[in-house]
Amino acid sequence: MIICSGKSVLKGVAIGKIYLYKKQEYVLEKKQIEDTEAEIARFELAKETATQQLDSLYHKALEEAGEEQAMIFDVHKMMLDDGDYLDSIRSMIRDDKVNAEYAVSITGDNFSAAFASMDDEYMKARSIDVLDISKRVVNVLAGIVEGGIASESPVILLADDLSPSETVQLDKSKILAFVTKNGSANSHTAILARSMNIPALVKTDVALLEEYNGVQAVVDGIDGTFIINPDEGMAQKMIRKKMDYEKERTELQKLIGKDNVTTDGRRINVYANIGNTQDVDKVLANDAGGIGLFRSEFIYLGRDDYPTEEEQFEIYKEVLSRMGGKKVIIRTLDIGADKQVDYFELPKEENPAMGYRAIRICLDRVNIFKTQLRAIYRASAFGTAAIMFPMIISVSEIQRIKEIVEEVKTELTHEGISFNQVELGIMVETPAAVMVSEELAKEVEFFSIGTNDLTQYTLAIDRQNQSLDNIYDSHHPAVLRMIQMTIENGHKGGAWVGICGELASDTTLTKTFIDMGIDELSVSPTYVLGLRKAIREI
Repeated sequence: MIICSGKSVLKGVAIGKIYLYKKQEYVLEKKQIEDTEAEIARFELAKETATQQLDSLYHKALEEAGEEQAMIFDVHKMMLDDGDYLDSIRSMIRDDKVNAEYAVSITGDNFSAAFASMDDEYMKARSIDVLDISKRVVNVLAGIVEGGIASESPVILLADDLSPSETVQLDKSKILAFVTKNGSANSHTAILARSMNIPALVKTDVALLEEYNGVQAVVDGIDGTFIINPDEGMAQKMIRKKMDYEKERTELQKLIGKDNVTTDGRRINVYANIGNTQDVDKVLANDAGGIGLFRSEFIYLGRDDYPTEEEQFEIYKEVLSRMGGKKVIIRTLDIGADKQVDYFELPKEENPAMGYRAIRICLDRVNIFKTQLRAIYRASAFGTAAIMFPMIISVSEIQRIKEIVEEVKTELTHEGISFNQVELGIMVETPAAVMVSEELAKEVEFFSIGTNDLTQYTLAIDRQNQSLDNIYDSHHPAVLRMIQMTIENGHKGGAWVGICGELASDTTLTKTFIDMGIDELSVSPTYVLGLRKAIREI
């Protein structure tokens, strides 16, 4: 029996046989080519095939795992069309008369090394993406197909790590749990595990040995352990633990229809975060009180042109209608940073996480903004809609937003189009917004604290950077004080305050947030009932 420790990204217990996931590796050969133009044409064809694969992966990820998992494939498409990257490959084929596989692989290595050497952490993280897209093109050229699990029954997938492409291509019906030697709680594997509601461990101190293939094992996502070849006593203990956990999950179902009220009578709204219309099923199944964050940018991703007002209207209308009068808070498009869209033609930036993104784009490109606002207001006639604006740093931004909103309402009224009253709010995710939160609260009806970005900006730590996992601390006193200040100032200014970031689902902080005076917590749909239980026991 071998017991390994890892970082749990989702609770639960899985028992089954190990499947050691091995990547198909292409053995790189350098070959001399006589007809370089024919070789370039072969590369161009492989590039188009890779682009089509990325399109398919985007839509598959969007359907199975939501917008966060899907958007990485838009980033990959953008990088695959980078002029410098493509020119380097073509020049190497022409000048050195080498095969396309060699030119793509060497160019990918060179660009990856250049990104890795940059000071900016966001750009460093792109080094992995360059390798991934280069490997994809090489695999197309070499005729290699990935993504299979050679097992008839579901397995515990053991791997070094999984790229976004590999994760999405896997047959999810054959996976009981994920265990990876590397990765982080923010990795694509972790995001997928949470969306599938299966146990997963990352950064596990396990050797990737061939002899483990087919061996019985247990993934304990409650205590963060991976047990290989458990003895009889341990096996029985884990079976009981699994049964207890499943019983607990069954008990949670009894909370459907119950109030989110503490033992001393404090009511907290528990809403759900979604990334697409398919997520509404999960929201309804888990009895959320509403939708606290509808990430509207998914509508803009994976397309060749801007979505029309009519297309957006139909999507918002469907969500609002299906929620049957429960509140739906739509965040206006949060494009930029790592959510790149080609047709927006955004400039390249040294530090995109702090650059031209979200509300900054909307206030600069007002026609795009007004199209989205018109669609939301038209859809508001079919339910209870609210709008919140991301990356706010000043009162003047809110005042300009409200002017544009009034223009939209006036236009719709003149056109004879009906709409309902819509609450306006902001995402509090920058230290600047926290510091002027009392003034901001006088301009809007609610705040929603985005703890993911607030932690990132407060601690000056890129949350995507695995090498900083050990110091990325969302429980940091500075972050908690920022939350406390936002709640107090929001209430002073007359706004209700919620949290829609990852911390909202951390039940070790639920009492802390309630003591601070929080009004609403919005979490992934699968966390709704567990959070309700925590609230009712306080």
